[in-house]
Amino acid sequence: MTDTSPADPTHSVRADIVLPCLDEAAALPQVLARVPSGWRAVVVDNGSTDGSADIARSLGATVVHEPRRGFGAACHAGLLAAEAEYVCFCDCDGSLDPALLPGFVRRIAAGESDLILGRRRPAGRGAWPLHARAGNIALSRMLRGRTGLRLHDLGPMRAVRREALLGLDLTDRRSGYPLQMVVRASDAGLRVIETDVPYLPRTGRSKVTGTWRGTWNAVRDMRAVLREPARPAHRAVRAEAGR
Repeated sequence: MTDTSPADPTHSVRADIVLPCLDEAAALPQVLARVPSGWRAVVVDNGSTDGSADIARSLGATVVHEPRRGFGAACHAGLLAAEAEYVCFCDCDGSLDPALLPGFVRRIAAGESDLILGRRRPAGRGAWPLHARAGNIALSRMLRGRTGLRLHDLGPMRAVRREALLGLDLTDRRSGYPLQMVVRASDAGLRVIETDVPYLPRTGRSKVTGTWRGTWNAVRDMRAVLREPARPAHRAVRAEAGR
């Protein structure tokens, strides 16, 4: 276990948290209240009509406007706006807890990994619909065939060094962005692990996996990412299951 006493240099690490946002007014207060002290919340408004941007700003978040619709477009706009050494990503629908992210960053700062993903573990009835879970399992298997990474989930909660992520030159601006991040990290030889996180029922309806159609569109985008040719690795890949 990593030592997180005050004498440990990884104890006080700071990060920017990118929170892609489309009509999340109901969930934003609870999500922003869970942002770790001293960290900056970067809420990327992706065309909300419910006042999400004003709410986020009133609660102290940095608000970035990304007019081009798409999960990847929002995430990448947040990445470009981030300034800290470490950048984290988290949905702002109340399904994931930003307060868990310091543990992710400490493990990266300690040299345990380069990219850490949160493996979602349903913690409430209806938290993860069957169709969304089935799509995730299929993609995880395809990812293993493409990269050799033995991951179980491609969820949105993750942490990485900002410069390392910028160096991956991510191009997808839709639902394939999270997967492309993992694929290109693997191609670059970054160490990728996952760690369990509770997954709660979201506030409101999912714009991506709330329906079979939305799930299919996401799977389609991600399959396109998996068909991309492999990039030359700069160093050996080491993937392992997080604990």
